[in-house]
Amino acid sequence: MKSFFLRITAVFLISVFCVGVLGVAAADDDGALPARKIIVFQDGVSDAEKMDIVAKARGMRVKQMRSGHSVVVADLAVEARLLANPKVVRVEDDIVVEALAQTLPWGIDRIDAEKVLASGEAGAGIKVGIIDTGVSTSHPDLKANIKGGMSAVSYTSSYNDDNGHGSHVAGIIGAVNNTAGVVGAASAVDLYAIKVLDRRGSGYLSDVIEGIDWATTHGMRVINMSLGTGADSALLHDAVARAYNAGVVVVAAAGNDGGAVLYPAAYSESIAVAATDSTNAAPYWSSRGVEVDVAAPGVNIYSAYKGTRYATLSGTSMATPHVAGAVALVLKRAVGASDVNGNGVWDPAEVASKLKATATDLGVAGEDIIYGAGLINAFSAFTL
Repeated sequence: MKSFFLRITAVFLISVFCVGVLGVAAADDDGALPARKIIVFQDGVSDAEKMDIVAKARGMRVKQMRSGHSVVVADLAVEARLLANPKVVRVEDDIVVEALAQTLPWGIDRIDAEKVLASGEAGAGIKVGIIDTGVSTSHPDLKANIKGGMSAVSYTSSYNDDNGHGSHVAGIIGAVNNTAGVVGAASAVDLYAIKVLDRRGSGYLSDVIEGIDWATTHGMRVINMSLGTGADSALLHDAVARAYNAGVVVVAAAGNDGGAVLYPAAYSESIAVAATDSTNAAPYWSSRGVEVDVAAPGVNIYSAYKGTRYATLSGTSMATPHVAGAVALVLKRAVGASDVNGNGVWDPAEVASKLKATATDLGVAGEDIIYGAGLINAFSAFTL
């Protein structure tokens, strides 16, 4: 199930529908493991005696350990009664142990972002604004990189994510490179949570504009907008143009209805991103048109989610942060020969040109309405 874009309504509702519970295919449970105790008995105590001792203490036996000396119980209130028995040596907590594996999501691998990370560059100091449902402030893969944010929605001043979509996007861009969870395309960027969509993934046009302007005035170098509407708006276009003219690279999702590219991706100031799957083919639902600039992985993407969870989602919403992360890496290199206007810094148009020039051509030769210039390659954009 993909992350759908909803069309604009009469009240200019602009939203991204996050698949939430129904669309999570591989999400961890929010609840902690229940507490348990390990009962260590003296040598020579028979299994029958152990069961009898636990039963008399009104404990719930979970299992007998293979070593033979210990029994695991689920009731914490029985500890004192068990210790009163001379055949019990001690009672210990059955400590919860966590796996320390980290996943390299296939999308990060496909755009070769991990090669840039291996070189020692991870986007440190680049401010990336995530204009979305907020970002989970408690997630172990995100909280170290969250440097601030704002909320434009009416019911909360917190930018914490109560939907999951924004956290998923944030993880693709900048999940920390540690020993657990996932790693983002630019794992040391400064993430800013700009909450313009509510717990249902819906928000007003005015909130989106407020979020764009906040990002512009607070020095974001990149903004990611995995949201869209089929209705053009002069006010929205003006906000995107203000960001662009201030030097902000605007990256936006093309849309998920297989039709025309949505706004704000359709504006010339935005980098419009289409989706690809693991075979480098475009899914039928990836929107298309002459406005498409580049493509990036957007099918079955594993990333962070609300709270401390993880989820697998699909959509151009997921393709877009791959590009935003690649942009953050590009901004860390000297502009060099890409400095068309000679001002010594990366301008949005120059970044877009670099991404296009180093993309892997897909579909028909040259730029097309499905893939744009092709599949982005973060390593090539960073090194060439």
